[in-house]
Amino acid sequence: MQNTLVNNAKEKRPKIFTWHIHGTYLYYLSQGNYDLYIPTKEDNSEGYYGKGTTFPFGENVHEVPVEEVKNLQFDCILFQSHKNYLKDQFEILTAEQRELPKIYLEHDPPREVPTDTKHPVDDPEMLIVHVTHFNNLMWENNRTPTRVIDHGVVAPKATYTGELEKGIVVINNIQKRGRRLGLDVFLELKKRVPLDLVGMGAEELGLGEVKHQQLPEFISKYRFFFNPIRYTSLGLSICEAMTIGIPVVGLATTELVTVIQNGVSGYIHTDINYLADKMNELLKKPELAKQLGAEGQKIALDRFNISRFARDWEETFDQVISRTASQKRPVYIESEA
Repeated sequence: MQNTLVNNAKEKRPKIFTWHIHGTYLYYLSQGNYDLYIPTKEDNSEGYYGKGTTFPFGENVHEVPVEEVKNLQFDCILFQSHKNYLKDQFEILTAEQRELPKIYLEHDPPREVPTDTKHPVDDPEMLIVHVTHFNNLMWENNRTPTRVIDHGVVAPKATYTGELEKGIVVINNIQKRGRRLGLDVFLELKKRVPLDLVGMGAEELGLGEVKHQQLPEFISKYRFFFNPIRYTSLGLSICEAMTIGIPVVGLATTELVTVIQNGVSGYIHTDINYLADKMNELLKKPELAKQLGAEGQKIALDRFNISRFARDWEETFDQVISRTASQKRPVYIESEA
């Protein structure tokens, strides 16, 4: 009887088709009670990587050869990039699949013009999910309803020690991404404060890549976490660092201003001279660093709780799917941060 109940529960889980765009986010998204189907191609092109080997995905994440996608039944399509929405869906989904309930997960703030860029989705029957309130504020969302689902992370088992009198920066391909990701800020502050850089493509300016599963233990030894990014969404690496208890220092831009309280859970400012002074102060005062990190950890464990995150996504999928099934217009209720 118990096995039958388990099987029935699995059968009732929503079947969500999406693409592999941001591996870390996909892993955290997979913590919910639904099945994710991701397409694969032999060339491992963008969005078609499959599960890969970086993240310990569970049994609810299914790889589907791209040519088999049209033969499967789904409950909802989840877009995660402009290419998914404008091109991919027309190449790999059937006309019937494209009529399914649809959600666009927007990971980034608008790039071209921060305040006047129109989102590619303009459909009152769809839903745009933004990962920060800042992103929702900045995009011109057209006629499309929106919802914000705050980040959620699986709290690492690593514990902050902070014995290294250095700061750690975690950014992929910072050289290619330039000023937007704070390359110049990092290089300038590296002259004044001992800073290490890890991430994909960081071999020249830093230590190179550290795999996601090893990253929490690796960064836990650094005195503080530094975020030089000018303009992007709230980085998951910041959320993960905070759950360990590492104090965060960063630019007072985008969503980070709602996460860090100056002098309580870390330091944020638009004056890099101020930030340099505070980072050097943390190097001299390890007890202050632990105090700030502990306060930040409390905030992160509450705000970025993975159970809340999974619940928000479960409710969103259920609501969008149910709304389409009943042919009623949606009434979206903003999720609490």
